[in-house]
Amino acid sequence: MTQSYDDARLITAHDEESILSAVVPPIVQTSLFTFDSFDEMLATYRGEIRRPVYSRGLNPTVRQFEEKIARLEKTDDAIAFASGMAAISAAVLGNVSTGDRVLAIRNVYPDAFRLFGTHLARMGIQVDYVDGTDPDAVAHALPGAKLLYLESATSWMIEPLDIARLSDAARHHGAMTVVDNSWPTPVFQNPITLGADLVLHSASKYIGGHSDVVAGVVAGPEARIAHLRDEIYPYLGGRIAPMDAWLLLRGLRTLPLRMAAHQESALEIARRLQDLDCVAKVMHPGLAPLPPGLRGTTGLFSVEFHDRIDIRSFCDALKLFRLGVSWGGHESLIVPGEVMLSQQARPNAAREFGISAHSVRLHVGLEGTEALWTDLKAAISAADKSAR
Repeated sequence: MTQSYDDARLITAHDEESILSAVVPPIVQTSLFTFDSFDEMLATYRGEIRRPVYSRGLNPTVRQFEEKIARLEKTDDAIAFASGMAAISAAVLGNVSTGDRVLAIRNVYPDAFRLFGTHLARMGIQVDYVDGTDPDAVAHALPGAKLLYLESATSWMIEPLDIARLSDAARHHGAMTVVDNSWPTPVFQNPITLGADLVLHSASKYIGGHSDVVAGVVAGPEARIAHLRDEIYPYLGGRIAPMDAWLLLRGLRTLPLRMAAHQESALEIARRLQDLDCVAKVMHPGLAPLPPGLRGTTGLFSVEFHDRIDIRSFCDALKLFRLGVSWGGHESLIVPGEVMLSQQARPNAAREFGISAHSVRLHVGLEGTEALWTDLKAAISAADKSAR
């Protein structure tokens, strides 16, 4: 995988403005910043100059991460949060009001689904769901919507979307488009260039890349980010800590290399699974032509087995794949569909959206393709009821 000269300079560990030309920039671990004079403090609070005052508002380490994400997403600005859900909450709550309507793709991230079904409902905001892979259905459902909420690829079903076409439809009907870009990362997709208004990430996933930080980020045009920074950010309080921002800067340095490795290993394993007669369906975008704007695939995909495979036995027989939520780190993980069916906020919602109890979601980590395939094959054999 190749990257542009500008992106290569952007993600490198060394920053020209770094103190003492440090290869790794320092962590500005402070809660507040003092002023040299009365006039400087007064001018800052009047908005005449912009400088750090309190780390809940602006911190140099956090700001460095925000600027890098904005440039990687090919947009004006970004704002970092203490979690992916804080980023989702700010992006949605900052742009809808009582009486508005949100149109969301089905198979949305479960906690976003809960947010939409509980807090937005209590606020008098209607949320409807639509199959994002059907642009005509989306266009038909858009009239009257204030905001179109997309994930590409979608949670669990891992469906890539034609963001350019959907964003264009939303704009035609006067709705703004928010895209969760956690799955492809800026390495493989840039929703703003495809017409989206805001792009967000659970930075805990591939951007962090080491399963040691929880964070989120929203990027977009200057005016939209300024609105979130001025009207939402100070009061919801989901501020990221300087240490977490430093860990994310570390993650960015290896992001293209890690994404290439995840892509290669996961796609090979998906192809091999597709050839097994005990597998009903493999939900991996790389097994079909990718939609416009999506330049690659990642380590996260889902598999549905025929009922001859006992999912409980399969999960328990795995050694390298561990049972665990989240994804995007170095480790390989598995989540059974039955867990998703049991945790949705609305009874049978996951089943309505197509999730099967005979499915599992895999995150293919960096342990190596052959080692992971050996692990999967042994677990499938142990769980195959027809072989007993």
